Amino acid sequence: MNNKRYQHILFDLDGTLTDPMIGITSSVKYALSYFNIEVEDLRSLCPFIGPPLKTSFKDFYQFTDEQADVAIAKYREYFSKQGIFENTLYQGIDELLRLLTENEMKIYLATSKPQPFAQQILEYFHLESYFTFVGGSTFDGSRSEKADVIQYVLDSTDIKTRSDVVMIGDRKYDIEGAKANNIDSIGVLYGYGDEEELANAGANKIVTDIKELSTDEELLKVDKNITTSENIKSEVEDIKIDNKNLLFGDKKSKNCPKRP
Repeated sequence: MNNKRYQHILFDLDGTLTDPMIGITSSVKYALSYFNIEVEDLRSLCPFIGPPLKTSFKDFYQFTDEQADVAIAKYREYFSKQGIFENTLYQGIDELLRLLTENEMKIYLATSKPQPFAQQILEYFHLESYFTFVGGSTFDGSRSEKADVIQYVLDSTDIKTRSDVVMIGDRKYDIEGAKANNIDSIGVLYGYGDEEELANAGANKIVTDIKELSTDEELLKVDKNITTSENIKSEVEDIKIDNKNLLFGDKKSKNCPKRP
């Protein structure tokens, strides 16, 4: 990665800004129950976090296109009412977004989650004011691949210089989507991908936690003295991803098997 300061920062949502484990896996469990498939351990459904839903139902349970469409509809029944709120903001994200904004960087969301759901989640966590644009998938599946979502964000915001843009995410889909659109990418290890996955996908940089993302001046070229809150700098220095605070005790991505 070149030693430069990015102007446009694209963030993934699930596994990057928030930990959606309970909401997503519970929604998948609900959908599978419609097909008389019972799941005892929600952690076995962690591979559903990241990829497009239709791809996951077809890959992990060998559903046909028609079955996958029905499963998605059942998933959304649960998610729209309950699963969307079974979600946790990663510690330090609010401070990171504030820091980037105060350093005059523009922030965008690029998620495979349907755009209305993504907007609702940002509002739920009071993050919407940080984002210049929110890009997500469509309910009809016409824009579900991460590369298409990233292109949609870039086209909608008329960003001309791709070298000024970086995509930040936790899964290979974020990295591959960035490469398809000729922009740099940063992989994060506190979400649901691992170092091998992100490296093999071609991430320009891989960081361990939000503290590293927030304080690495070579990474985002952030001037940490430019803040409107004197507490931000000290808060950023103290940021830790405390795995013991996560629902299942250990770091969730390491506890989740690769396939259900």
